[in-house]
Amino acid sequence: MKAFGYNSNGGPEVQEFLDLPMPSPLAGELLVEVRAAGVNPVDWKIRSGAFGPSAPAEFPKVLGSEVSGVVREIGQDVDGFAVGDEVFGSVAPGSGGFAEFTLLPATAAAHKPLKVSFTDAATLSVAAATAYDGVTQVQLEAGQTLLINGVSGGVGVAAAQIARDLEINVIGTAGADKRPLIESLGATLVPYGDGVAGRITDLLPDGVDAIFDLAGGTGLRDVVDLVADRNKLISAGDPKTVAELGGHVIERDRTQRVLDIVADLVAEGKLDPHVEDVLSFDDVAAAMSAVEVGHAKGKVVVSVG
Repeated sequence: MKAFGYNSNGGPEVQEFLDLPMPSPLAGELLVEVRAAGVNPVDWKIRSGAFGPSAPAEFPKVLGSEVSGVVREIGQDVDGFAVGDEVFGSVAPGSGGFAEFTLLPATAAAHKPLKVSFTDAATLSVAAATAYDGVTQVQLEAGQTLLINGVSGGVGVAAAQIARDLEINVIGTAGADKRPLIESLGATLVPYGDGVAGRITDLLPDGVDAIFDLAGGTGLRDVVDLVADRNKLISAGDPKTVAELGGHVIERDRTQRVLDIVADLVAEGKLDPHVEDVLSFDDVAAAMSAVEVGHAKGKVVVSVG
């Protein structure tokens, strides 16, 4: 099969198309013919070795962490799926989504609703599911205010809509050029950079009720004092810094239950993944670049089949 991956950790220069054997599902796995694959920052971070270098025996590795597609084969001990089912989910360890076929753990896969396109479904298992976990983890009530730090990416865009559906007020930090997108979500944009905390307290003198951080680093330090209860400070962007500041790393659910919830929100018109661009499989390197350099204003998807 045709796939896109790498044979050593590094920058974009290590990426290449690969010819690989067709994978076979192990117990508990689904072989899926990929229709679309979402592109996420975690993809280039893994390739770069940011989470630790890969062992030589692990290469070649295929990029891509979330897909939608059609079940073509089922491993042992799998219930609830049949060949021909339209599904979406996160890829199995050692597999990748930028490929004609991939493997999904059945526990990390869900049926795609008819009203949800393959393109939108391919964005849900990483970004939208992370967004759902983050918004629900801070346990806010209707009328309270959530600051989404770095709101303009795939996770932030989904989180703003999920919070809105729960009647939570959203303040989001991002570049000023993202204002039309953020305001379309029902959120208030505050441009990041020097003085961001002051700009937020001009709007909310008492600060915010919770922070869902997607930026980390200096961007997180700039806004941390806006929340009094550090149990209401979580980060999906910088586990080390959020721990130093007394907050918590996001707790991921990673179950079929959450996938079903976010897919139903899309089907009901309550969640728009805001796919900014759909590129062909031949242009997957450009899709990776758009996300890696931070120019994407929503989700980028690779159309595979």
